[in-house]
Amino acid sequence: MTTTYTARPIPPAALAELRRTDDAGRPCVPFTATGDPVGSPLRCCLRPLEEGERVALVSYAPLRRWAAETGAEPGAYDEQGPVFIHAGAGDCAGPDPDPKAYPFDRPGALRTLRRYDERGWIVGGRLLEIPEEPTEGFGQAFAEAFADPAVVLVHVRAVEYGCFHYEVRRPR
Repeated sequence: MTTTYTARPIPPAALAELRRTDDAGRPCVPFTATGDPVGSPLRCCLRPLEEGERVALVSYAPLRRWAAETGAEPGAYDEQGPVFIHAGAGDCAGPDPDPKAYPFDRPGALRTLRRYDERGWIVGGRLLEIPEEPTEGFGQAFAEAFADPAVVLVHVRAVEYGCFHYEVRRPR
């Protein structure tokens, strides 16, 4: 089964900015991945981090970035959190252009799918324990979210750490 909805990584223009200064105003500090971060999700290419890669852990405000693009005003719903990215643009090939599955889809893992309206305000959400058939499970959860005409954007987050994994926008 292929994906129906598009998992969107951090856009290239935002990555370029984050590689200088993150959304909390701190400079980017690259390092070579060993040990603990190995396997962590890279939000630039939507795949797990591998040992030996040059990466950075930066603060990212996905809703703020989307709001700047769309003119929305999320107010108090704007938040930022930690994400791993490749340290340099040349280090990242970007996401698979034709994904067969949603990223970071380990069965049994818990995800929250937070729904936003055109203002950038939360209008609901859903807890998803990733099923044995992850693509089908995510597809159903996104279909449920976008069945509400007010929902224009869904953020997928890890429950354990609350960190942003990727966004899905209403299909056109």
